[in-house]
Amino acid sequence: MQIPAPGQLPSGLRVYAIGDVHGCAPRLGALHAAIAADWAARPAARCAVVHLGDYVDRGPGSAAVLERLCGPGPMPGAEMVLLRGNHEAMMMGSLAAGPGTAAEDLWLWNGGDATLASYGAKDAGFTPPAAHRALLERTALTWQAGSYFFVHAGIDPRRPLEAQRSQDLLWIREPFLSWPRPLPMIVVHGHTPCRVPELRSNRIGIDTGAVAGGPLTCLVLEGKQLRFLHA
Repeated sequence: MQIPAPGQLPSGLRVYAIGDVHGCAPRLGALHAAIAADWAARPAARCAVVHLGDYVDRGPGSAAVLERLCGPGPMPGAEMVLLRGNHEAMMMGSLAAGPGTAAEDLWLWNGGDATLASYGAKDAGFTPPAAHRALLERTALTWQAGSYFFVHAGIDPRRPLEAQRSQDLLWIREPFLSWPRPLPMIVVHGHTPCRVPELRSNRIGIDTGAVAGGPLTCLVLEGKQLRFLHA
């Protein structure tokens, strides 16, 4: 069912935005299949598939998730947008610092041990496949379309968009989540789990806790309407 959206996309563009995956490779595969079926049933002029980050950690299939994301995407011709989450940032920092470092400790404390296990590795001294490393390095912090701003965690509502700090884009919760006033754009984000998608006038949260047993959620935006797909 389509419902009115708080923002608007350019005519002819459909956006599929996917929340936090956290190593749930089968669910990501199922959601990509649902997106492909949705697109085949009613294609539009242009399509973008936006992944909001946190592909790795906590769940058992982080390596498989990154391998899937290295592929062509759910359907030919779609623009694939890969945003960076705080867990990708921790993984990259840990790999750069190496084993026995504070960066590795932070990563392991936040579920990096599951990612290591998915590669059959014991510590941050391992070398992931070159394609996985390249994917992590090319992830972006934000993406925009129409009146929507896509980001992993959110924004600092006290700063203009051009002055946002990467720390906030990757990690922020408050004061973003409870901000009562309009923001410069409608922010589509993950990072903070919720039982169902949070649809507010200034933001849409779609981390529905897939790794904790909830669904993996995809927000579908088109024109002035929105709907959801789940796996």
